[in-house]
Amino acid sequence: MKYVVGYRPDERGADAVALAGVIALTQGAALHLVNVVRGNKPADPEQERRALAMVPDGVEAAFSVRNADSFAHGLIAAAQEDGASLIVVGAASNGLFKRFTVGSVANGLLHASPLPVALAPRGYNRRDPLTRLTVMTGVREGWQAVLDVGTSAAARRHVPLRLVSVVEIDQTSQTDFELSNALSPARQHVNTVLAQAAATLPENKVTVTLAHGRTIEEAIDGIGWKSGELVIVGSSRLAENRKIFLGSTANKILRSLPVPMVVVPRDYTEPGI
Repeated sequence: MKYVVGYRPDERGADAVALAGVIALTQGAALHLVNVVRGNKPADPEQERRALAMVPDGVEAAFSVRNADSFAHGLIAAAQEDGASLIVVGAASNGLFKRFTVGSVANGLLHASPLPVALAPRGYNRRDPLTRLTVMTGVREGWQAVLDVGTSAAARRHVPLRLVSVVEIDQTSQTDFELSNALSPARQHVNTVLAQAAATLPENKVTVTLAHGRTIEEAIDGIGWKSGELVIVGSSRLAENRKIFLGSTANKILRSLPVPMVVVPRDYTEPGI
C-alpha cells in the first residue's frame, strides 16, 4: 500500500507529512512525498532531507519533484503511476483553531481526484497511530462506499469504528415528540448501517452517534473528538462516477471539524485506505 503526500516546504507540507505518517503507521504503507513545481526545477537535496526527516520511524518513504502546471493534477498523476490508495495534503494555511479552510490545492483535488483524499487541519503534528475512525453516514446515495472504506480500514488497524449521522433541526420550535419524529429516519438508517458494520468487525468495536443541532456546525461541535481520530465522508451524489465533489453538508462538516478528514469518491470500490 502506498500514499502520495503533497509536500511543500511550508506549514501545509508539514501538516500533510504528519497526517500521512499517522495513517501509514501499523499499515506497512509507504509514503511518496511529491513536491509539484512548475518548470524544470531540479531537486534540492536539503529540501528532500528535511522532508524525509518529518516521516515517523518505521514508515518507508521516498521523495521526488514533479513538474506540472497544477499541483493537484501533479499529485493525481503521481498517485495513478504509483497505484496509490490515498492522496494526503494540508488543507490550507489560514484555518483558525486547527479547523479547516480549503485552499486551492485541496479544492482542486476535491473536484478531480479518482481516489480518496486526506486533508490535514492546520497545525496537525500528531506522531502516534490513529485511535478511532469515524464514518459520517448520511441517507443519500453513496453511503455504502464510505462504510466499506471505514469498516475495512478499522478492521486492518484494529481500532474502534464510530458511525455518525448528522441532522440539522431547528429544535427551538419543536416538542420532544416532534423532535423524535424528525430524527426517526436518520436513527433507522444509522441502525441499518450499524448492523452491516457490526457483521464485519469484532464485538463492541462499532458505536453509533446521532448528532443534531440547529446547524451542522452546532451538531458537529456537540460530538466528542479524540486527538487520534480520523473522519471519513463521502462525496456528493452530484460527483462524476469515481470522482470527488463535496456537497453542501460535507463542506459544512469539513469547516467544523477539529480532526483530519478523508473524502471518498462516489462509487469507490477499491480496498480502502
